[in-house]
Amino acid sequence: MKTLLLIDGSSYLYRAFHAMPDLRSPDGRPVGAIYGMVNMLRRLEKEVASDYSACIFDAKGKTFRDALYPEYKAHRPPMPDDLRSQVEGVHAVVDALGWPRLVVDGVEADDVIGTLARMGEAAGLRVVVSTGDKDIAQLVTPQVTLVNTMTNEVLDEAGVQEKFGVAPARIVDYLALIGDKVDNVPGVDGCGPKTAVKWLAEFGSLDGVIARADEVKGKIGDKLRASLAWLPTARELVTIKCDVDLSQDLPHALAGLAPCQRDAARLAELYREFGFRTFLRELEAAAPETAAPAAGSMDDLFADPAGTLPASLPAAPAERHYETVLTDAQLDGWLARLAAAKVTSVDTETDSLDPMAARIVGVSVSVTAGEAAYIPLTHHYAGVPDQLDRDAVLARLKPWLEDASRPKLGQNLKYDRHVFANHGIALAGVVDDTMLQSYVVESHERHNMDDLARRHLGETTLSYEDVCGKGAKQIGFAEVDLDTATRYAAEDADITLRLASALAPMLEGRLETVYRDIELPVADVLFRMERHGVLIDRERLQAQSHGLGLQMLALETRIHELAGQSFNINSPKQLQEILFGKLGIPTKGVKKTASGGYSTDESVLEQLALDHPLPKQILEYRGLAKLKSTYTDKLPQLINPQTCRVHTSYSQAVAVTGRLSSSDPNLQNIPVRTAEGRRVREAFVAPPGHVIVSADYSQIELRIMAHLSGDEGLCAAFAAGEDIHRATAAEVFGVARDEVSSEQRRAAKAINFGLIYGMGEYGLASQLDISAAAAKVYKDSYFRKFPGVADYMARTREEAREQGYVETAFGRRLYLPEIRSSNGARRAGAERAAINAPMQGTAADLIKLAMIAVQRYLDEAQLGSRLVMQVHDELVLEVPEAELELIRHKLPELMAGVAQLKVPLLAELGAGESWEAAH
Repeated sequence: MKTLLLIDGSSYLYRAFHAMPDLRSPDGRPVGAIYGMVNMLRRLEKEVASDYSACIFDAKGKTFRDALYPEYKAHRPPMPDDLRSQVEGVHAVVDALGWPRLVVDGVEADDVIGTLARMGEAAGLRVVVSTGDKDIAQLVTPQVTLVNTMTNEVLDEAGVQEKFGVAPARIVDYLALIGDKVDNVPGVDGCGPKTAVKWLAEFGSLDGVIARADEVKGKIGDKLRASLAWLPTARELVTIKCDVDLSQDLPHALAGLAPCQRDAARLAELYREFGFRTFLRELEAAAPETAAPAAGSMDDLFADPAGTLPASLPAAPAERHYETVLTDAQLDGWLARLAAAKVTSVDTETDSLDPMAARIVGVSVSVTAGEAAYIPLTHHYAGVPDQLDRDAVLARLKPWLEDASRPKLGQNLKYDRHVFANHGIALAGVVDDTMLQSYVVESHERHNMDDLARRHLGETTLSYEDVCGKGAKQIGFAEVDLDTATRYAAEDADITLRLASALAPMLEGRLETVYRDIELPVADVLFRMERHGVLIDRERLQAQSHGLGLQMLALETRIHELAGQSFNINSPKQLQEILFGKLGIPTKGVKKTASGGYSTDESVLEQLALDHPLPKQILEYRGLAKLKSTYTDKLPQLINPQTCRVHTSYSQAVAVTGRLSSSDPNLQNIPVRTAEGRRVREAFVAPPGHVIVSADYSQIELRIMAHLSGDEGLCAAFAAGEDIHRATAAEVFGVARDEVSSEQRRAAKAINFGLIYGMGEYGLASQLDISAAAAKVYKDSYFRKFPGVADYMARTREEAREQGYVETAFGRRLYLPEIRSSNGARRAGAERAAINAPMQGTAADLIKLAMIAVQRYLDEAQLGSRLVMQVHDELVLEVPEAELELIRHKLPELMAGVAQLKVPLLAELGAGESWEAAH
């Protein structure tokens, strides 16, 4: 059966515009939507073999639906200027790529797609519609399938039924009932998807719902009956026309949709114009008859400013050979290959995402591109073949896994190290981690293996959901059949091996230093910290939780007294009615919610609390409730029953600045500005005979600013060991340093931290509760006294605009995709980030270097002290009492010595029986 591929160009045009960052051509024009469309078309060309195709766009002007219902799409804002300016470029690229393009006057793209789909069916074709529009699900039949390249979703008849709860033939009825907010088509007020599915199941169709509306009880029944006159119109509005006259636009019917020869010369011209360097390199390197290239990556504009990326994607292996290892003879063969390999890619399949609990289901390895093996160990399902004994296999693998002289690589190997450790194996010899390679090369991108394979190999890999399903129907990996499991697991090892080779050339110069000297070694430190965990006093937390509950009850009583009635404090709607209805608090300046009501979020309540007591009490209640639910209630549940400790997970490849993030539990967001928040840290305790030691860098961001800017005044103040806020106050307010008042020092602190992070006079005025004019005087005075800071900021903004990124003191690159945006607010945000990111990123690099240095010292000195937590600029250790004095002396020295900046680094240390007591 031949295939007709129909692309909903208008749907993808908008989605590409909103999904992509504000990419710019060399002459500054927006090109993000064009880029997204090119990428999508290239991917479809690779993945869907079609005999006929068309890319369909909406035409300008009104359609029959506007005549039927004048409010149709009336609330839609006009097309953004930055998108409108790209439409012509999108059309030009579609034409040059050889895709037949249709724009039919007076007809929406959906109706053209519907007509072509039915024409295709009538001609005996298989029809694939590429779209992200749910309305088009009504077109699905045994011959018509939908694909969404942005979500990898494929919908056939069963898929539509599963996703929407109704068959494709009932999608129109379903949409008429729930309405379509995007197109401003009202449905039945209060009828959501679940209700619509229920009615259609019970009454069979929209006509059945209308005929038996009297049987629907309650308020929703009243609303249904109130909509009866409207529903036929709603149905007509959401029904896709499948009988559009296309004779003028497509005189030769489907024959006119045969693929055209791509215009390589025109494509090259367009790629140069738009700045799509990787696309251009591939086009120039390929012969005209070469198969469609793989989808590209955002490195076209930002990830390769110095031209360091390879001219084309690495060639894929001609064949793949993936082996399922089920016999001792096969295992012997692979053990011999591992022993002889220069480097091996290794991966585990497990029964849990919890690294402390996960047990091995199977192990995959690859030593040559295109060849890999999967060793299944504990798969269980009806008819599963006999597998090798897990303990026996791991015992045979252990000497190789623990041999540091046998190089290994993987994707997020910190997780696999935990998994092997759960089986008594200490993985050694890690030389590369593709997740960390990607993070250093392109911190602004996603670093999972599937995305890396698409960007750097042009490969679409099997996803976990492909083999295990998703949602309630998802199965464990141990239940996956061995053939499928081998394709998935062996592919992971193979792709990871190839990715390491593809990413290696990009890690040159200072980037390689960041990767080799910071990210790889700190991964080992993090693994050891996670493995050891931190001791939690369960009883203390439970007592705190009880105390917070009592405080919340007292606050609830006070809140109800102030409101003059009882109400649900956790209901934004009820709180809105109390504040702006019953109490009559003025709504001027209060932002609205999406539903049209007035917001009661934290920022609104903070503003209202300046004049009204109730919002202040609500804020206090919310703070206690969050503290109780997130920490005092939850932390005891996270205590590992085997170790009696909490084991957080540190993620290296999340924050673009290089900072670590913590989860399960998040130890970096414990509030410390309130007594109740600080009390949570009292539950982080030392075991008997030990103390908790906390050490953090003093005023690290200001010291980094002094180093990066080279400002003489800041550098001199730090070199002299002065109180930097007092020094700033003396300069800004023109007084002797010993005459600076506490109020002046507080203002100077706000100025120091505010201005170096790009705060304007209005932000500073709000921070200091002064007029904007006074704040401007302070700001101008600050930059007169510290001109090096102003020069650095201006220089950094200009460098960011020129190259699309900024760097830390150690060479970590921080990309700023919106630095050239025509949107003033976005551009201003990127400019602030250009100043902020080098300081935050350098601080992140310093604390990682400190972790590495401290761990190395503890190992070399064979001490019993252990790193247990890292929180922003702070290291937390568990120290035997006998080692306390040594650590007191050595730890600040180690932290101060990790780098030579233009100003001295200073680490301050405290010790106590708990984390809080150490502050």
